[in-house]
Amino acid sequence: MLIFADTADTKLLAELNETGLIDGVTTNPTLIAKSGRNILEVTREICAMIDGPVSAEVAATEFTQMVAEGEKLAKIADNVVIKVPLTVDGLKATRVFSDQGLMTNVTLCFSVSQALLAAKAGATFVSPFVGRLDDRGEDGMQLIRDIRTVYDNYEFETAILAASLRNTNHVAQAAIAGADCGTLPPAVIQAMFQHDLTDKGLETFLADWASTGQSIL
Repeated sequence: MLIFADTADTKLLAELNETGLIDGVTTNPTLIAKSGRNILEVTREICAMIDGPVSAEVAATEFTQMVAEGEKLAKIADNVVIKVPLTVDGLKATRVFSDQGLMTNVTLCFSVSQALLAAKAGATFVSPFVGRLDDRGEDGMQLIRDIRTVYDNYEFETAILAASLRNTNHVAQAAIAGADCGTLPPAVIQAMFQHDLTDKGLETFLADWASTGQSIL
């Protein structure tokens, strides 16, 4: 499963990117607002830092304006993914972008039927929101499993980008369910490296090594 960082914080992203494990980035209007920076400027900086896909979201809700904004965002860099909401106008715009050979990320997906339409519109990625479904008592991870089944049934090429993943268990379950990618807040990515048994084991190894009085170098 590809790991995307869900952030517009370029300082944090630079630190994460040093691991060599970040495959892409997703942003949205909320993250751009938190950054306090211009969307074009932030997106350009991220695209220069990350070789993989970088999702930049349109702010418009009407088809013609979506297309105009998406085409402007796409001119920033070759790895820009135009992010649109899963609405009628959003899917119409997705078809236009797909016909132009531009990458798209259809976001705010909450049902299999929506994911089916996104794939038929030619979306590069579809983003089902796991955590938000869990918040209302539904099984968000089941949505990932069901979309995987439908996409495999019909050999759709749209990648499942599991979103609203809030902890490492979410990440593991999304990977088991067959998500192609997961977009994670930096804190969740950082938590993936950690386990108390790893810390304890390393502590033991270091103590035992010190007792030998040896040095490899």
